[in-house]
Amino acid sequence: MRLDELLEELQARINAARGTRDRVHSLLEAVVSVGRELDLSQVLRRIVEAAALLVDAQYGALGVIGPDGRTLSKFLTYGLTDEEIAKVGPLPAGHGILGKLIRNPEPLRLADLTADEASYGFPPHHPPMRTFLGVPIRVRDEVFGNLYLTDKHGGQEFDAEDESVISTLSVAAGVAIDNARLYEASQRQQRWLQANAEITNSLLSGSPRLEVLELIARRAEEITGAVIADVSVPVDGTDDLIVELACGADGDTRRGLVVPVEGSLCGAAYKAGAPVTTAGLAEDDRYTSGSRVFDGLGPAVAVCLGTAAKDTRGVLLLARRQGEPVFTEGELEPLLAFAGQAALALELAERRNDAEQLALLEDRDRIARDLHDLAIQRLFATGMTLQSAARLVQNESAAERISRAVGDLDETIKIIRSTIFGLRAREEGTAPSLRAHVARAVGETATTLGFPPRLSMEGLLDTDVPAQVGEHVMAALTEMLSNAARHARATRVEVSLQATGDEVILTVTDNGRGIPAEGRRSGLSNLEERARSLGGTLKIERPDGGGSRLVWRVPLTPGL
Repeated sequence: MRLDELLEELQARINAARGTRDRVHSLLEAVVSVGRELDLSQVLRRIVEAAALLVDAQYGALGVIGPDGRTLSKFLTYGLTDEEIAKVGPLPAGHGILGKLIRNPEPLRLADLTADEASYGFPPHHPPMRTFLGVPIRVRDEVFGNLYLTDKHGGQEFDAEDESVISTLSVAAGVAIDNARLYEASQRQQRWLQANAEITNSLLSGSPRLEVLELIARRAEEITGAVIADVSVPVDGTDDLIVELACGADGDTRRGLVVPVEGSLCGAAYKAGAPVTTAGLAEDDRYTSGSRVFDGLGPAVAVCLGTAAKDTRGVLLLARRQGEPVFTEGELEPLLAFAGQAALALELAERRNDAEQLALLEDRDRIARDLHDLAIQRLFATGMTLQSAARLVQNESAAERISRAVGDLDETIKIIRSTIFGLRAREEGTAPSLRAHVARAVGETATTLGFPPRLSMEGLLDTDVPAQVGEHVMAALTEMLSNAARHARATRVEVSLQATGDEVILTVTDNGRGIPAEGRRSGLSNLEERARSLGGTLKIERPDGGGSRLVWRVPLTPGL
């Protein structure tokens, strides 16, 4: 009998040794499996699966601690189906037993978790759980999250050996998570470098400023995982910003939106000349000014496009969905470098535009000189020759035709002179002409419309249109373009200005949604009243292709 007992004890020790060998082998396989992945989400999934299998747990979970250090920002589960997760409802935020492990990051074993004083109980439809094992996961000196395991198969409790195995796995998990983070950071840095190169190539190829600006916003949106990317620029003469470019969801709603500097995330970044972040754009009590178009958005960051506060050319706003991670310091560093590169790109675009404008003005001066010195002189000579020849013509019909030709030449000379005045309007000491004012106003509207309107001008606008009438023309044009930008939602706008000799006619046509009969008409009333005060009219038409056409006409002599 003594021999049988010894044999049984030997067999038990052999079985225990085999079990230990098998468990060590399983642990090594789990460590290799966890370390094989480089994608962070896959690494976390492998960790919780391996932990549950190593200790024969029915349920497992991995909670990632949020930036506040008190709650969970991510919660991955094992052992629950999608249907069961949906019935349980919102995933745990880190209270009760889970919060106990967050506050005290040390291994925790419980024979009955429902009996612990920190237990909050389970929500409806949650499967019953009793035994519990929790182990923290550390990445270098930081507690990244916790492993939670419940209900060991067979109804047994988790023992010290289970705790040791999971603690060992958590060390390997910390290394794997750190590697995945480094890989993710290197991949993100590579994407930033590619985006910078793409922007530089776009500028060197001569792409328009607005197109480059959109490229900057879209690449930042893609790399950071944001759902919106807006670029706001300062409004001259005010303390406001205006959204020049809006990418992502509901971009048309935000484009052209006026953003107050005081009480807004973009305004705070603009004033400080430094990035400003928030964990929830819609709920942050610090930024309550302006429209509520950002409702429903979560973590956000506003970054200046410039190297210093005084050199800021705009503000880039990026926002993620609610419930997604906040923008970390590791993300801000490459984003700041990208914003600085984008600012240099915009400055280069502005300098190139200035150079093009200078070349255009020089070309205008040359054309004006040629018209004055060559074309007008030749027309004068031709007119005088015809006048001399008219005296020698006996046929009355032929003489009348020559007289009309001389009159046409005079009108042509007037038109050429008006054109010369327009070309030289920007010379030093010369006030801008009506043509120059209109061209500038139409060009500036491209920022809020998102595209440049088409412009055509006819007649002696700079000579026949009195200054008083010209001021009203500019006011009416500004009102019409503003209405088109704010309400029309058009993709094409055409502006026509004509001086016919008796009146000036301003026409603005768009292909937008038209003017609703029940909509606000305060702007149209102002236009109509302005025309009536000068003895003119405002006519509202609907083109065949849809949209609207406003025809504003007044006499050249006000009050008639």
